[in-house]
Amino acid sequence: MTNREYIYHAYTKTLCSKCESLIDGKIVYNNRGVFILKECSHCGEHIELLEEDYQYHLLKYRFDKPGTRSQTQTRFDKGCPYDCGLCDSHDQHTCIGLIEVTERCNLACPMCYANSGSGGDLSLNNIEQMMDLYMESEGGSAEVIQISGGEPTLHKDILTIIQMAKDKGFKYVMLNTNGIRLAEDEGFVRELARFRGGFEVYLQFDGLNDDIYLALRYKKLLNVKKQAIENLSKYNIPTTLVATIVKGVNDQFCGEILVYGMNTSCVRGVNFQPIGYYGNSSPAEDRVTLSGILNRIETQTSQLIKAADFIPLPCDVERVAITYLLKDKRGFFPVTRDIDFSELKDLIGNTFLFSVEDALSTFEGDSSVFESKACCDLVEVIKKYLPLNFIAKSQEEKLKYVDENTFRISVSSFIDKYNFDAKSMQKECVHIITPELKRIPFSAYNMIHRRG
Repeated sequence: MTNREYIYHAYTKTLCSKCESLIDGKIVYNNRGVFILKECSHCGEHIELLEEDYQYHLLKYRFDKPGTRSQTQTRFDKGCPYDCGLCDSHDQHTCIGLIEVTERCNLACPMCYANSGSGGDLSLNNIEQMMDLYMESEGGSAEVIQISGGEPTLHKDILTIIQMAKDKGFKYVMLNTNGIRLAEDEGFVRELARFRGGFEVYLQFDGLNDDIYLALRYKKLLNVKKQAIENLSKYNIPTTLVATIVKGVNDQFCGEILVYGMNTSCVRGVNFQPIGYYGNSSPAEDRVTLSGILNRIETQTSQLIKAADFIPLPCDVERVAITYLLKDKRGFFPVTRDIDFSELKDLIGNTFLFSVEDALSTFEGDSSVFESKACCDLVEVIKKYLPLNFIAKSQEEKLKYVDENTFRISVSSFIDKYNFDAKSMQKECVHIITPELKRIPFSAYNMIHRRG
């Protein structure tokens, strides 16, 4: 691009991919994608891929909206991403607070951002302090807490930890696991069933081929994953499959993973995560990006799910895209299809949580939105799939309907020193809650703060 064969889209602050200094950058695009052109006085000019589809990149800003502020723990000093805690320059609250309850793990994945495998467990007292910090920082109304690690099921008090999160009033609790204990210990899965209702298992699932697991996890795990899913299905525990996507390893199987999830009884959604490059790893020029995964899904499902069915999530349009499906006798159908959701962004809070009831209550309270064509189209789609007496059903009946007839597909793209731009970083809403009682955006923590 030395001949300026691009369109200059925006100025940004970025990180030098080589020396990690905070430097000036340009976001530019052409028909090959969107790039960050970096200008480092020490390392020279270099360029990194930001998005594979420039049209998606330009579209997503139609969905952007003001962030939700929350309490901060540190002051602005050196500049983003060095002041995390959160600092005053961060422009989004915590949608998902992630607590790593143990450093131990029963896998040795080469791309592990946490360098897990050895180390100890956090005490229950420390974990409770971290939960309390998260809840207090969100004004007593924190949304999603994700229990992670290492491998959290190795913590001897993991059931107590989940119950603690439920008792403290988090709206949704996730258990982030590789599934080994779920496959080997059916009694443990039976215990998890008591948390149903605002609880799900976030299951690492990279594909349906053991070659994928050998490449990404150094171990054949397909039978383990299938046994874990069989046990979760037996006890009807809502599960999201989480696929780390790496070009040349499993990016050609996004559609296969999705169709498998849609046809599996306990699976309520699939989350695709393009690999982030932390530590000493580095991306090829053609790294997989969020928009790249959307286009792969469309091609690999023969347009059963289209790239246009996804909307950039308003809480973080830079890095998250999502769609919701409802089911009838013919199968699943995206509620977002052919509806201009940019007109309805005010109906979607700065959150990963969304429910039909929330949307309908918002419609009732805002007649100007209700009268828009997009809103009317959405209401018609929802009414077409929902039982006529849905609102009047009991909570248990609603839960059963949602479990059996809805499906969520999301793509979460994290930030590393190669694709870093300041706006993305300052809107990131997945935050690590640290034992030192700070909240640090997931990407910043793994780029800088985890290694000090």
